[in-house]
Amino acid sequence: MPAFRHTLSVLIALCLAPVAAHAGEFAEFRPIGFSADGKVFAFEEFGIQDGSGFAFANRYFIDTTRDTFLPSSTVRVVIEDEAAGVSDARLKAQAQSAALEATHDFAANPGTIAAFNPLSELDGAAHQLRYTPFSMEPQPFGAYTVSLEEKQLPASALCQMFGDTSTGFRLALTEINGTPAETLLHDDASVPTSRGCPLHYRIGGAITHQADGVWTHAVLVLVRSQGFEGENGRWIAVTRRLE
Repeated sequence: MPAFRHTLSVLIALCLAPVAAHAGEFAEFRPIGFSADGKVFAFEEFGIQDGSGFAFANRYFIDTTRDTFLPSSTVRVVIEDEAAGVSDARLKAQAQSAALEATHDFAANPGTIAAFNPLSELDGAAHQLRYTPFSMEPQPFGAYTVSLEEKQLPASALCQMFGDTSTGFRLALTEINGTPAETLLHDDASVPTSRGCPLHYRIGGAITHQADGVWTHAVLVLVRSQGFEGENGRWIAVTRRLE
C-alpha cells in the first residue's frame, strides 16, 4: 500500500503542476546479452528520475520461449541521494543480479543490435522497423519487418484521473526473412500498472541471436508515459524464437 499511495500522490501532483513544466526523462537502454541457447534475454535501463533527481537502474531477464520475465529476476534500484550518479545505481543493480548473469553467461553471448531507433532518431518511424538479423554483405537473409499499432483500453485505477482510457499496443511481424507474414508478437488486453499511464509507444530497435538453427528476436518498445514533470520513457522487450 505505501507504494500505491506514493504513486497516487505523484499522479495528483501531475494534475496540479503548471502546464509550462516540461522536464520529463527518457531512460537509456543497454543490452546485457543472451544465454548461449538464446532462451534468456537480458537488458538494462537507467537514468535520473524526474522530480526526485535520484539515479535509477533496472535490469530485466526474459524467458524467450514464453516471452515472460524469469521468476523473481527483475532488479530495480533507486538511490535516494542526489549526490549519487547513474554509475552508482548501475553498479548496485549489477551486483544484485551478478549470480544470475554468471549462470547464463550473458557476456559471452551479446547478440546483434540489428536495428536501433531511439526517440533521438529524427527520421525513424515510430511504428514500423525493417531490418536484417545481422550485418553481412552480401546479405544471405531477407528482411524482417515489425509493425506496432496503438490501441485504447480502459484506464487503470491510477490513471482514471487522466481519462477513461489508457494506450496499449499490438505488435506483429509482417515480414519474415523477406516473406510477407502476420505473426502476432504481443496484443494488450489491458494496460499493466507497471507501465504507469502510457501516452504513446515507439518501436525502439531489435536485438537478435542465433543458436542451433533458431533465431531469437528481441523487439524493443519504448513506452512513453505521463511522468512527474513531463513525459517519461521506459523500455520493454517483446521476444520471439523463430526456426
